Amino acid sequence: MGSGSARGTGQRRATATIGDVATAAGVSRATVSRVMNGRSTVDATIAERVREAAAGLSYRPSNAARSLALGRTQTVALVVPDLGNPVFQQILRGVMDGAAEDGYRVLVADTVEDDQQEGAIALEARMRCDALVLVSPRIGDAELSALIADVEPVVLVNRETGGAAPSLVVDYEDAALQVVQHLVSLGHRRIVYLGGPVRSASDELRRAGLARGQKLHADLEILDLPAGPDIQAGHLAAPAVLATRATAAVAFNDLVAFGLLAGLNEAGVAVPADISVAGFDDIELSRYATPALTTVAVPQAELGRHAWRELHAVIDDDAHPASSARFTPSLEVRGSTGPVRQGPERVHVTDDDVVPVLREEIPTVPPTAAPTWSVPADADADAVMLTCGDGLELVRRDAGDRMPKVHARRPYLHPVHTLAGVPLTDVSPVDHRHHYGVGIAVPDVNGTSHWGGRTFIEDVGPTLLKNHGRQTSEGVRVEAVPASRPVGAGAEAGEVLVEDVLWSDEHGDPQLREERRITARLLPQAPGSAAAPGWVLDWRSTLHADHGPLEIRSPATNGRPGAGYGGLFWRLPIVESTSVLSAAGTGENRAHGSSSPWVAFVQRQGGRSTTLLLVQPGQVRPWFLRSAEYPGACPALAWDAPLLVPAGGSVQLDLVAVLLDTELTSSAAAALAADLTDGGQR
Repeated sequence: MGSGSARGTGQRRATATIGDVATAAGVSRATVSRVMNGRSTVDATIAERVREAAAGLSYRPSNAARSLALGRTQTVALVVPDLGNPVFQQILRGVMDGAAEDGYRVLVADTVEDDQQEGAIALEARMRCDALVLVSPRIGDAELSALIADVEPVVLVNRETGGAAPSLVVDYEDAALQVVQHLVSLGHRRIVYLGGPVRSASDELRRAGLARGQKLHADLEILDLPAGPDIQAGHLAAPAVLATRATAAVAFNDLVAFGLLAGLNEAGVAVPADISVAGFDDIELSRYATPALTTVAVPQAELGRHAWRELHAVIDDDAHPASSARFTPSLEVRGSTGPVRQGPERVHVTDDDVVPVLREEIPTVPPTAAPTWSVPADADADAVMLTCGDGLELVRRDAGDRMPKVHARRPYLHPVHTLAGVPLTDVSPVDHRHHYGVGIAVPDVNGTSHWGGRTFIEDVGPTLLKNHGRQTSEGVRVEAVPASRPVGAGAEAGEVLVEDVLWSDEHGDPQLREERRITARLLPQAPGSAAAPGWVLDWRSTLHADHGPLEIRSPATNGRPGAGYGGLFWRLPIVESTSVLSAAGTGENRAHGSSSPWVAFVQRQGGRSTTLLLVQPGQVRPWFLRSAEYPGACPALAWDAPLLVPAGGSVQLDLVAVLLDTELTSSAAAALAADLTDGGQR
């Protein structure tokens, strides 16, 4: 939301105003107005006192006030710097709603961000109406004080006046601090700010909040790029943003953020995987951006309604004092912000002269430091992490609260890194926005979708239905791995993350209870081996039909052959190349639908190779697998027939994942999978 230049200084104006006369005479501004306009309804003694006060202050009524001496028009004017900004449109709507209730109409004047003409436009608007609402004026303090004297009565929105007129101010300083604290909590330490109009007071407030955040975090670097107030400004700034190598960008407003998102998308940059983006104002389109925009919500229409209440009181004047109301915005966290990427940086060349440089190799962690889970006192916070060695983050668990409802909210793991810091998960990618790292996603549980996105309807095709359920965490805790559960030679017992999850349908009614147990351990390395070490993630979930029988289906069972997805799904990032290995052979076509006990994704990016080996240690289900369109896989719960679970019964989902910073051959993958399933390591 745009605003004017610096706050009012509070110094006495050189030109006396009607308010000054009213104060000196001890009467209301309406009384002064009636005396100056020659009305006979004022007591002669009081009128004389007013005239003496006016003479002593050298007060001259404004031309605008004289033009309205014969009566009121029942019309007020709203002056804005850019009516194309949805924020100003909502403020206008709030003013109009309030004014209509009191029998007033609203005129609109757009200064098109021209501070040279702003005063003249405001004065002309005032000549046609009873009062003004000035929204985010761009003119300087001295000019504003003189303008207020000429156009009273007036109320200002998003600009303080030092008491010259009622004003409503959004605390953008606190808003910017909220954004900084959020990004810092996600690991960002290099942030770029896309500044707004040069003479914008709210831009100064944002900068003050950013500066406060920088003082609170000594290792935080905040860079500054000039931009502007609109979508085009954000789009043009995209190359400069990438050149800073910042991990997060904060835009002056949501419009600038939209333009930046478009520019980043054109450059092939993933948000938030490569860079997080945040804005200000929470305009209506913010939640529908791709991805949905993290922003600070401002009560736009309420600002307009409040402005009208203040203005109406001034017009009627019962000695209404000039006052300042401050609005505190709230942070709306959505999909455009996420944890900072670890490991090798994806380089985006935006200039022929720029030489891409990868970060230095992150040292691998020796296979001696057991991974450990950390759960904060507030288990609902997105701060449950698995770390290893010297603070290396391997896994972060997300509660899923920020997902759009149509993505079927659910807790999931992302990012999941190799020991060298390479991420092997992706979240809300462009190809399938409802894919989220590693989690249990099922397209049809008694008619409710826990997969997200569109649902396949026979004879209709993929259709977006309002049947999306929710998986809600009811508690997260860490336990020691039971001694009765062997973990294999050379592996430490470690810890297990236990989470109780309630599955509810689209109406909020409970469907089933899930007990989720996730363990992690380092993969033993052969003595003297030069191979990169790896680690193992072991996920076991039991779905309990505590609330009645379950019928689990898939698009395949609903009429779409081969689309038997649904279960414990792992979504990988798209990289330069991905190869698929399995006991059924090499390639997606061999692995998809097979009953291979294991599959492996070998990925190559920037001269590095990784392998994700997925093993089914118990019952082997057919694999739903993709690698050409996108890389991802899950053991299918309902491959070609519905899975029926009687009331009181249960079904178990097991998957063991091995993450390696090296490329496995088919024979090596088969041997490792056999060792995990036959070696008693579960």
